[in-house]
Amino acid sequence: MVRTPLTPEERERGERLGQLLREARGARSMPEVAAAAGVSAETLRKIETGRAPTPAFFTVAALARALGLSMDELVTRCALAGV
Repeated sequence: MVRTPLTPEERERGERLGQLLREARGARSMPEVAAAAGVSAETLRKIETGRAPTPAFFTVAALARALGLSMDELVTRCALAGV
C-alpha cells in the first residue's frame, strides 16, 4: 500500500503535537511516560520529534492520559499553536 505524502500542514501539526507532548512530559523520562501509556519509548520518540506526524488516535489518547492532559486540551492547544 502506497502512503499519500503528507501536506506541509499535516507535518506542522505533527511537530506541534510532538512539542506539546515534550512540554507536558517535563522532567519525566521518555521510557517512564511511554510505559505509563503502554507504548514503546521509540514510538514516543518518533511522535515527539515529528518523525511520526500522524500517530494513531488511541496512541495519542494513551499519551494524553499518562501526561494528565485531556484530549480537548491537547486538540485546542495544538490547533491554537498554528493560529
